[in-house]
Amino acid sequence: MFWLDEILSKLPEKEQHIINDAKSPSGPPHVGSLRGVLIHDAVYKYLKEKGYNVRYIFGSDDYDPMDEIAGTLPREIYEQYLGKPLAHVPAPEGSGFEDLAMYFISDFFKIFDQLGVEAEKYYMRDYYKNGFFNEAIETVLDNADVIREIYLKVSGAKRPDNWYPIQVVCEKCGKIGTTEVIDWDGKEVTYVCKEDKVTWAKGCGHVGKISPFNGNAKMPYKVEWAAKWKYFGVTIEGAGKDHNTKGGSRDIANAISRQVFGYEPPVNIPYEFFLVGGAKMSSSKGRGATARAMADFLPPEILRYLMLYTHPKRKVNFEPSEKYITKLFNAFDKLHERIINGEPVEDWERSVYKLSQIFYHEPYRVLDFSLITTMIQLPYIDIYKEAEKRFGSPLTETERKVLESRIKAARYWLENFAPEEDKYQLQQTLPEKARELTQVQIAFLNKLADKLEALDDYNEDTIQSTIFEVARFTPIDGKTAFQAIYTVFLGKNNGPKAGRLLAYIDKDFVLKRLRELSFDEKEFLEQSSLDLEQFEQWWQKNKDKVQIQSDSLKAYDKFDKGFVELIYIKKDKPHLLRITGSDNSQELLQKVKQIINID
Repeated sequence: MFWLDEILSKLPEKEQHIINDAKSPSGPPHVGSLRGVLIHDAVYKYLKEKGYNVRYIFGSDDYDPMDEIAGTLPREIYEQYLGKPLAHVPAPEGSGFEDLAMYFISDFFKIFDQLGVEAEKYYMRDYYKNGFFNEAIETVLDNADVIREIYLKVSGAKRPDNWYPIQVVCEKCGKIGTTEVIDWDGKEVTYVCKEDKVTWAKGCGHVGKISPFNGNAKMPYKVEWAAKWKYFGVTIEGAGKDHNTKGGSRDIANAISRQVFGYEPPVNIPYEFFLVGGAKMSSSKGRGATARAMADFLPPEILRYLMLYTHPKRKVNFEPSEKYITKLFNAFDKLHERIINGEPVEDWERSVYKLSQIFYHEPYRVLDFSLITTMIQLPYIDIYKEAEKRFGSPLTETERKVLESRIKAARYWLENFAPEEDKYQLQQTLPEKARELTQVQIAFLNKLADKLEALDDYNEDTIQSTIFEVARFTPIDGKTAFQAIYTVFLGKNNGPKAGRLLAYIDKDFVLKRLRELSFDEKEFLEQSSLDLEQFEQWWQKNKDKVQIQSDSLKAYDKFDKGFVELIYIKKDKPHLLRITGSDNSQELLQKVKQIINID
């Protein structure tokens, strides 16, 4: 069963369903934060399509205390604000925002728009200050003993008898993370701003008495979570793995919701971590890829697909390697192609595609991501014209937009994630590194030039097959042959698919560069030949894997040495093998025939 249908089967009968999610704006949100956002958005869109009356609300928990300094902020400035509500912490100078909470959450909400997330936004500061949660605050204070018992039974955490589930904003220092309420008389709470309540902030020692209503206080997270469910009427809300452990915050909130507020907790959607290179991320600590970075990198349909294709209960382990990224794009593109071509697909795959591809609803053609990363690194290439050449017709408006987003993604990957070995630049002059090539490599390049010059159909596929053919008949192993090509064109040992690379470089330039180094034929023949003993060892190792025809043997004398060349077939491909020795060619030929047992 598709995971969204599993949720559908658990829904209670309600006139309206409310999906809730929230984020504490303590730093630049990491990409893992988007998993919950997109899972909830998928639920919203799926239910809406099924005809349900449904809303998706997303909150900024901006009344939470600042308990860490984000890695993007100067510690010497922000250390004094630790413990204060995020909504009361000033934004970085010149940012255009009044407070830190808005500074961080505003860009997160812009990402929602980029990804097509249809959530109604709310800010907890508003709900506390306008009195919306006054009744909830009074309820939890009146039921402090019940909540203390819940903490003990559910999580084993013992709270003192004078502990109350409320955090007051200190009237003297303005901190909320350092206060502890010690009494409640039904109208006001007595509190202490403790110097040593937490390790990350220091209270001022003030003792005061104040009404906990209208923004003077907030409920702690687990209690507040249950209050949101009750007073917002939430029927669906998932949470990450860390909240769903036995005795964890979800279990505590569930118990408070039932026993204190008399409200059945919403349908849960537990979801696993989003990992980057196997590591969980933290936004306030500035670790891992940020949501902004990922939204700038991946096109919306690809990022949504990444989050929604994997079942929520399974980890998403993202790797910014070329192999992983290319595989991700290809997986989506193949699903797209199957659907627009009317090929059979599973119902759940169709649903994932529909929930991922929310901006483009008409068929379109795409270029392979790895091809785009190759083309943008080569000069004089108009990728749009190359796409039209490959497709055989002009691009539609949608195809241009999709291609533009893919080009942007490829550039972002190259600038931010690609290792140096995946970056390259066409060298306008022969690189000095080319002087290190062997005579066999140089001979291979010259032979390749002759073959390519004779090609009538000069394209990526014919060039690639010609490279392999020339390598087999030089002979030179494939790895060494490709290193030679990358060296003379890019000045390094590796690069993109060689056939693709040469196809997008002017043919005259290619031929000239391949012939720019001349080779010493005597050294080439010596370096590319086996002596008789080496040949015999080769034959013993390969005789059951190859076929040799007697008429394929060729003998000749050159540079006072005899040479024998033979053609063998391996895996249906012809290969040349060269043998040399001090004997003249005819004597050498007879010895070769004896070894392979051919008359």
